[in-house]
Amino acid sequence: MAGLLGSVFLLVLQAYAAPPEFIQMWPSTPTSGPGSLGNETVSPSLVPPPGTSKRTPHSIIIGVRKGGTRALLEMLDIHPGVAAAATEVHFFDWDENYAKGLEWYRRLMPYSYPYQITIEKTPGYFTSPLAPARIHAMNSSIRLLLILRDPTERVISDYTQVYFNRLENHKPVQAIEDVLVRNGGLNTRYKAIQRSLYDVHVKNWLLHFPLDQIHIVDGDTLIRDPLPELQRVERFLELPPRIVASNFYFNQTKGFYCIRSDGRERCLHESKGRPHPPVNSSVLQQLHSYFRQHNRNFYRLVGRTFDWH
Repeated sequence: MAGLLGSVFLLVLQAYAAPPEFIQMWPSTPTSGPGSLGNETVSPSLVPPPGTSKRTPHSIIIGVRKGGTRALLEMLDIHPGVAAAATEVHFFDWDENYAKGLEWYRRLMPYSYPYQITIEKTPGYFTSPLAPARIHAMNSSIRLLLILRDPTERVISDYTQVYFNRLENHKPVQAIEDVLVRNGGLNTRYKAIQRSLYDVHVKNWLLHFPLDQIHIVDGDTLIRDPLPELQRVERFLELPPRIVASNFYFNQTKGFYCIRSDGRERCLHESKGRPHPPVNSSVLQQLHSYFRQHNRNFYRLVGRTFDWH
């Protein structure tokens, strides 16, 4: 009897064991350094939902940092035709193990049904010198989503995130003017300013992808009125229109739109929408002046203008 029960138990284990293609094989533990998962762990389900599979993404939200990438992904995830990746991996920035890592990257994608498109978001890709060529090598027909905000507002939002992160980790902080100004002039080497040079970064992407494969989402408009921007994304991704006005409601306490779907309501993490610090008017003017020509160059490259200072 014991032998019979043991055989039955083994058969059950075999029936529910994950097929080889669903087993995460690399890396076996979270790594450190560029491209690592940091404190995030990935635990793929041993039994995938029936009829689903893991695939490399059909679309990637490539940036920009503090432009609204998380909001865009969460809002697109309302659509039944979208399977959104939960993990941000910065894979295409990696300098090592690229060929081996591509298979691991695929395993991090969500399980999706045949009618769904998979979407990943990693805002650092937009400013990465490596990402455009590597993404093109993976899938030259992939559709790219780029969400941008007024570059000056993005710089201040970037500073705000770092400021609060340092406070939470009991590290010293600097006033924003002390970061933005060096020796009486604008500190153009400040990373947050470099990230807002949209014309510089988009040129690198246009070397590898035609403009019609890059859809630019207006992050400022997405905050004020999300539906029109999401409808444009639906059309770009050739998704049937499923996102509607009732999927959003304005949260007076938080000061931005939250999501309503499948009978549930949810807002972005409390770290989103933090109030920006006041900035000296002369420093703001320096930022506006510095970005003005870069913005014009960007408008010319993408054939579109934005309501930026």
